[in-house]
Amino acid sequence: MRTSSQSVATRPPAVSGSFYPADPDRLDAQVRNLLAQAETPARILPKALIAPHAGYVYSGVVAAAAFATLKGCAQSIARVVLIGPAHYIRVRGIAVPKAHAFATPLGYIPLDVDVLNTISDVPFVTRADAPHAPEHALEVELPFLQSVLGPFQLMPLVVGDAAPQEVAEVLRRLWDGPETLVVVSSDLSHYLDYESARAADAETAAAIEHGDWAALGPNQACGCLAVAGLLIEAGRRGLAGSRLALCNSGDTAGSRDRVVGYGAWMFAHA
Repeated sequence: MRTSSQSVATRPPAVSGSFYPADPDRLDAQVRNLLAQAETPARILPKALIAPHAGYVYSGVVAAAAFATLKGCAQSIARVVLIGPAHYIRVRGIAVPKAHAFATPLGYIPLDVDVLNTISDVPFVTRADAPHAPEHALEVELPFLQSVLGPFQLMPLVVGDAAPQEVAEVLRRLWDGPETLVVVSSDLSHYLDYESARAADAETAAAIEHGDWAALGPNQACGCLAVAGLLIEAGRRGLAGSRLALCNSGDTAGSRDRVVGYGAWMFAHA
């Protein structure tokens, strides 16, 4: 899906040409190829996904496993809550952008400003473009969403110094019905050797699948706060995570001396 926008308040891509191709045709072809290789589960409408956010050469196959679950229900999703960690700029609480659209080489995605305004009274939510400007954690998920969904509105959230319960409160306000999808962006362990990473990520995967949000910290996942917030709210609503993929950069690209872990999960009503 490629869209256009006349809005001047647009957040431009920050990592096109590095994390993924800057050329729209090459990007479109790469994403579609990754999605085509991914197994498509039974036609279940996911309510939430967890997907990694490294360069596509490293984590693209795992991200595709998450977004391929949307193939059978793309037209029913009108809104995406996309939440992930702040890597570059310190954030107090959760940052919502002032921009009205996000751009990738595949086009523009409008923000659901009206719905985002409904959380403006939350004391730990701030309106700021700066944390979003360089952030790759949300951006790298967008071409997958643009490729698999029809037109949709975006609600991007960057998590900084926040408690998991605060993240859960914001997700609760934005949860809405089946037309709203929640996507949590997170990688897993960082810079362990291959076998140590496999063991650590297996424990993290088990914690996610058992809803044990208190077991998650920055050593387990860079997006631990967003993941924990999702687990709290998903558990409150009776949803559990189903594993779609689990590996690390030693399986996809690079050496096995210092690897980064990647995982994908789906949360859906039975």
